[in-house]
Amino acid sequence: MPRQTRRVVITGTGTVTPFGLGTSALWSALCEGKSAVGPCRTFDFSGFPTNLVAQIPDELFDVKAVVPKSYRKATKVMARDTELAVGAAMQAIDEAKVQTKAHESGTVTIPPGRFGCHIGAGLIAAEENELTAALATARGADGKFDISVWGGEGMKNLTPLWMLKYLPNMLACHVTIIHDCQGPSNTITCAEASSLLSIGESMRVIGRGDADACISGGAESKTNLMGMMRQHYAKRLVTSAPGEEPGSVVRPFAPDAKGCVPGEGGGLLVLEAMDTAKARGATAIAELAGFGASQSFCPDTLGVDPAADGQGIIDAVEAALADAGIGPDAVDVIIPFGTGVPAVDAAERAAIQHVFGARAASIPLVTLTPSIGNCGAGNGAIAAAVAARCVAEQRLPARLNTKGAAGLDADACASRAAKVGTVLVFTPSLGGQNAAAIIRSIA
Repeated sequence: MPRQTRRVVITGTGTVTPFGLGTSALWSALCEGKSAVGPCRTFDFSGFPTNLVAQIPDELFDVKAVVPKSYRKATKVMARDTELAVGAAMQAIDEAKVQTKAHESGTVTIPPGRFGCHIGAGLIAAEENELTAALATARGADGKFDISVWGGEGMKNLTPLWMLKYLPNMLACHVTIIHDCQGPSNTITCAEASSLLSIGESMRVIGRGDADACISGGAESKTNLMGMMRQHYAKRLVTSAPGEEPGSVVRPFAPDAKGCVPGEGGGLLVLEAMDTAKARGATAIAELAGFGASQSFCPDTLGVDPAADGQGIIDAVEAALADAGIGPDAVDVIIPFGTGVPAVDAAERAAIQHVFGARAASIPLVTLTPSIGNCGAGNGAIAAAVAARCVAEQRLPARLNTKGAAGLDADACASRAAKVGTVLVFTPSLGGQNAAAIIRSIA
């Protein structure tokens, strides 16, 4: 039996990806078969297996351009992840045609106390130049780093609000302040599953009547030294060869798949109770019809492969289907994590084949990582925004690079028109959390 007492719809989507600001920019690039994977422009990653990342070009996103003039000074204490969330939130709210405090018009569409916010975050990496400049002042008499000097003097050379810049809840903090969202708010930090888990929490909050709308999703930048290091020790990085075409290195579900590249990006959705959206004359893009989550066994050790049977993913997907009150036969399209990391791909493949049986080979998969890399906590929400666009456009974006994905419809192909009524989005994570959502057309 479905749990929701109120139906929840998506009235706005916002993304910030290596293709720029807005879901339209992302959708166009995906349909054109573009990849943003290329050499890192900001760091020397020559000591890693790859120097390839999927970064957002400076000219395509400036957080100062998407916040109210009165709030621009606060951008000085925003980490990159927070900037991405703020940009995606503004896009989503504008697409939903919601007026908030940020528009400085004097009117608001949704009462602040009925507007919630749930945003997933990753392990935010401190800016290397900012941190090392302070560390360099903590040398002892021998010229080496001295922890005592650091505690007594060196730490004082960090900016006064340094800690506030890197707290994971700062993404939701800035978004709620800018838009005056005073309803239920939370931050979820469960690696790549974070944003879908946040979307699920917003769905429940609206469903039980504690809010009429929520801004929900996640964001993360992994295109930094700390992000690269974590992915390296987790054995997630692709090994790229000199001269290899950057856009071809990530190959989800391919027999020759060899890993992924770090990306940066975020996605936020405006979720509303259907009755609230109808009352204000909003156009719903799609319905968030079901949500499920689970926890896989995950030893506290980086680099440990996920269970090959995909049972944790199966549990989340089956819970989402049950929550939506539908069976596997109702699903038209699947958007998995699809990293190109062989062990993760194997678990996802096993889960898809278990849940969908003989249909697994004929359900189209949408794979995003060859185009935008692994955006960490932003992955699930970006995928949800793409799912909503698939439903709205009745089209599937192009797929890149993969050949020979036996048992799955995941090989490279051009964008094409398709009948898209129901989309399954699911995301496992490095910590073992799994989340799944059902997004469908509005009947």
